[in-house]
Amino acid sequence: MAEDRLTFKEMCAKFDVTPRTLRYYEYIELLTPEKEGRSRFYTPREVARMVLILRGRRFGFALEDIRQWLMIRENEGTQAQMKTWVELADKQLVELAEQKKQLDETIVELQKLRDATQASIK
Repeated sequence: MAEDRLTFKEMCAKFDVTPRTLRYYEYIELLTPEKEGRSRFYTPREVARMVLILRGRRFGFALEDIRQWLMIRENEGTQAQMKTWVELADKQLVELAEQKKQLDETIVELQKLRDATQASIK
């Protein structure tokens, strides 16, 4: 069992996160490593949770949403967790589409301003 655990440094290296990030995830109870003295060890469960946390961050989810989503499995089971995931994903897809629309509009506006400026200096 001990061979399956990662040390604090190994966990940081595996996921390319800073020690500060890892400590913060522990502080807000996203991760709960095993502690032996001052050492922390991360089990396969914690490694799997970290994969989900980083995936959630990549998709733009708030850490609190991720924390609550992870708790659902422990409290209500996998089916409830998957149902909640679909609901969260639907909301996030709407948010990302709006952000994309705003970004597309900003790009068009910037391109026009750039072209007008370029034309004026010829």
